[in-house]
Amino acid sequence: MGVDARRRTRADRTGPPGREAARLSRRRDRRPGAARGAGRTGGGAGGRDGRRHVNRELSIARKAIGWWQRQGWIGGDPTIGIERRPVPPDRTKALAENQIAALWRLDVALREKTLWKLLYESAARADEVLCLNVEDLYPQDKRGKITAKGGATEWIHWQSGTAQLLPRLIARRTRGPLFLTDRKAPTGTPTLDVCPETGRARLSYRRAEEIFEENTRLLANPLASPDDIEDLDGWTLHRLRHSALTHDAEDGTSPPMLLARSRHASVRSLERYARPGVDSVARHVAERDPAARRRT
Repeated sequence: MGVDARRRTRADRTGPPGREAARLSRRRDRRPGAARGAGRTGGGAGGRDGRRHVNRELSIARKAIGWWQRQGWIGGDPTIGIERRPVPPDRTKALAENQIAALWRLDVALREKTLWKLLYESAARADEVLCLNVEDLYPQDKRGKITAKGGATEWIHWQSGTAQLLPRLIARRTRGPLFLTDRKAPTGTPTLDVCPETGRARLSYRRAEEIFEENTRLLANPLASPDDIEDLDGWTLHRLRHSALTHDAEDGTSPPMLLARSRHASVRSLERYARPGVDSVARHVAERDPAARRRT
């Protein structure tokens, strides 16, 4: 399971082709400040999004250059001396509890409900979960085997929400990819990415991310009009993992348990999740509101 699926799903992240790429380009052009190419947090090369874009392109270029050097096609590295740009941290990645509750109320397909619930309850990475096969699951124990970063085989655990949805998603299947596309797999799809019982392909990271982003645009922009939905940006799948770990930390989960849940290599990696989320800060401020104290 893992290698071919992961290569394919990661390749899908580089961007949707064809009409979808054109649509995203039009959306970027319509954003405030897009024409100016500037802004505090996005758009321009000096903003957060611009810096991330530069760093991503630099990383891609260096990987290509390294491969070309190993083939003997070039001798030097033209990116030497180019440094990655510092990216200001985004402190709003963890979703609030009411946002998570609103997500569960969306009217979406069973596949999406199961995927999103599993990502949040397990705090697993999306590409790991999308590489799951039916035979990797241990439903009675509410856990499954995933192939993690570096190729290690590890456990992920889920709760009752996922446990109630999985049997309906799996139906009578006994093997093959857990999350499937709606159509038959095209010719040439790797065997490991095709369900031997239905002939459908494994759901790609790109498509799963696209569906999640489209369905969460109004949740991410509560003051926006539904008429403007094409111009809005929704959430990313990674925010479910980030939210789960942040909420665990807020509830007093110990660092060793957070490490086990997140499967990070060091405690330092947990710092981004250990910060109190928006709900905790809001409660803290409300509890110390002088007007509220007078009423009590």
